[in-house]
Amino acid sequence: MSEKDYTVPALYKGLRILEMFDSTCRALSQVEMAERLGVSTSSIYRIVQTLTSMGYLNKIGTNTYALGTQVVSRGFSYLANREIVEVAASFITQLRDGTSLSSHVGVRDGTEVLYVFRALALQRVSVNVPVGTRFPLHTTAMGRALLMGMTPAELQSLFQGQRLDGYPRPAPQTMPELISLCEKERAQGWTHHYSDHSTALAVPIRNFTGQVIAAINISGPDPVMNADGVMETLRSELRQTATEIMRQVGGI
Repeated sequence: MSEKDYTVPALYKGLRILEMFDSTCRALSQVEMAERLGVSTSSIYRIVQTLTSMGYLNKIGTNTYALGTQVVSRGFSYLANREIVEVAASFITQLRDGTSLSSHVGVRDGTEVLYVFRALALQRVSVNVPVGTRFPLHTTAMGRALLMGMTPAELQSLFQGQRLDGYPRPAPQTMPELISLCEKERAQGWTHHYSDHSTALAVPIRNFTGQVIAAINISGPDPVMNADGVMETLRSELRQTATEIMRQVGGI
């Protein structure tokens, strides 16, 4: 069986249609799309309607289309996450070097925090979360740092239909409890969470509009994190690292 036998014709046509648009071709009729593909207009009708309903195409006239907002938002979302990792990596590594504690970068994906970068701790007893790991937002310090830009109404909308209980405390178990905790953490500018004999601190990373686009944390075993004066020092270093990252991405 050849490689071509594994392709999906409708998906192929849909992606080819999106590729037709560029800086010199901003709008196309359905007839023009069909002509470029060498097929009939009826054979691509459902494909065009699907792309339009999903926001990848925008109907701007009678059978005339332009690229939709989903193409832009998905592209910028990818680039933003990629830029955050590239910019934050050196600063997160410096934070790890200066504290000998694990440090991570996370982004929000729905109601989960996705770990996209880590700097491994230098000490033997450490907290290292692999890149690609996901946790429910409300159950980690970095997850709740990602919620700092949300109002109570936005939090309720985000978690609508989601159960918050079933996770060990100190994770909030109800929506009122989550809203109250998020308001407290938003006011202080940092989040704090402990689990499995480890403690984590986290702060948000904002872009030039003030939108929270990522979060960074620092974490380690309880005996290290809870020693006299350590938490205050670590919060200061974490905030300074966040400030440096935001300068690079135009957040401040």
